Amino acid sequence: MRVESDIRDNPMKFEHFALNVPDVRAMSRWYVEHVGMQILRSREDAPFTHFLGDDTGRVFIELYSNPSAVYPNYAAQHPLVLHFAVFSTNAQADRERLEKAGATFFVEDGAPDGTRLVMMRDPWGVALQICQRAKPFPGF
Repeated sequence: MRVESDIRDNPMKFEHFALNVPDVRAMSRWYVEHVGMQILRSREDAPFTHFLGDDTGRVFIELYSNPSAVYPNYAAQHPLVLHFAVFSTNAQADRERLEKAGATFFVEDGAPDGTRLVMMRDPWGVALQICQRAKPFPGF
């Protein structure tokens, strides 16, 4: 039996983005300790899947260590190919704090409206953008 669904009545919503990383447990701890994420769900057996969310409790990223697929060399990819972004009210202070925690600075871009976009790499080379927007998106 086929059930038709009208997207206006039942819209799909973004659930998460996933990365295969060599040390999911260490990476998850770093994001909890230094970015303020929460571990919403995790597995203690392989592939050690961790779902991380922000302070609203909404999941946004899944990290796992599954050697049956290649671990991408995230550090070799330009951040415009792959990055994820977090909202900040003080990009400079967050940059300095993350650098002390092992992240590295890549580039900063600004916009005429005063928005600051600071691109960094976490200790595993994954591009992480700090967004201090002059006009934040709804919900921030």
